[in-house]
Amino acid sequence: MSDPALETLILPISSGDVELPEAARLLMLRARAGRPLNELSGHSLLCEQSFAPDRDALQKAGYKVEAETEEKDFDAVLVLPGRQRQEARALLARAASKAKTGGLVIACAPNTEGAKTLEQDFASLLGSADKLSKNKCRVVWGQVEPDTLDAALLKDWQELDAPRPVLDGAYLSRPGVFAWDRIDPASKLLADHLPETLSGRGADLGSGFGFLSRTVLEKALKVAAMDLYEAEKRALDLAEENLSAFKGKKIMSGLWSDVTKGIEGPYDFLVSNPPFHQSGKADRADVGQGFIRAAAQGLRSGGVFYLVANRHLPYERTLGDVFDRVEMLADEGGYKVIKATKGKGGK
Repeated sequence: MSDPALETLILPISSGDVELPEAARLLMLRARAGRPLNELSGHSLLCEQSFAPDRDALQKAGYKVEAETEEKDFDAVLVLPGRQRQEARALLARAASKAKTGGLVIACAPNTEGAKTLEQDFASLLGSADKLSKNKCRVVWGQVEPDTLDAALLKDWQELDAPRPVLDGAYLSRPGVFAWDRIDPASKLLADHLPETLSGRGADLGSGFGFLSRTVLEKALKVAAMDLYEAEKRALDLAEENLSAFKGKKIMSGLWSDVTKGIEGPYDFLVSNPPFHQSGKADRADVGQGFIRAAAQGLRSGGVFYLVANRHLPYERTLGDVFDRVEMLADEGGYKVIKATKGKGGK
């Protein structure tokens, strides 16, 4: 699968517009696997990635991956920032702090996902920005020099995505996490339709910062254990804090993993608001379909799966293929809540 942003990020190196020292130490923030990384094969590359599917792909390709590295003084730091501006600025500041004096920072974004803003922010922080445009993306780069680096801005931006209280202090969250400063309306609709009779061992597939899991534990007192599956480690760490009141009272585990590759079990019940974006803005029904199949495999016979999704997403056929009984519990506000039951014959 092509990755225009990754290809464009590497372009200044492959074209010779920037020169790296021999066997340079490189760090890539929000790294993704792909053929363009072959251009860096003569160097030492460390990938920082807290999103499990991208982590898994990088590790499979043979790259060293850390969720958050303590290393610094890199010859160059490459960045693929996300769309959320506070997180993107914090990532630029992190890149500048990880590069050695005189080292390079190289960043790239698609034109439709803030490329112009990225260039402006880059120049504000580092003092200047060279640029190239290709593949409907823009790559910018510059050196980290004390005379041109805005030290005050660096300090401010380093704190932009720090964890903080949200929702009147009810939860801890941070920019960049899904629906970071609000309760997603789909999750709220699902929470309203979860019964108090849930019991036994359950799991939240795609837990985010822990809203649904906490709702289950507060609402259904007979739940004995709850596993939280989340691909984004930054969100999973927050969920652990947001469920701290239940430590020692309930059996809980956080699993930093890609749900579409399967879950543990068997579970008595599952709840989920599956993601339908990975990177980019396009809807990805296959991700939710992967969640549904994983749920069916992870439930015991007679177990139930409570799912919320955007109304237009085509999940009913997949649900019908792997579950014995499928019921629509709600259809409002553009979202649908579905209860699926696993039959005693395994479906």
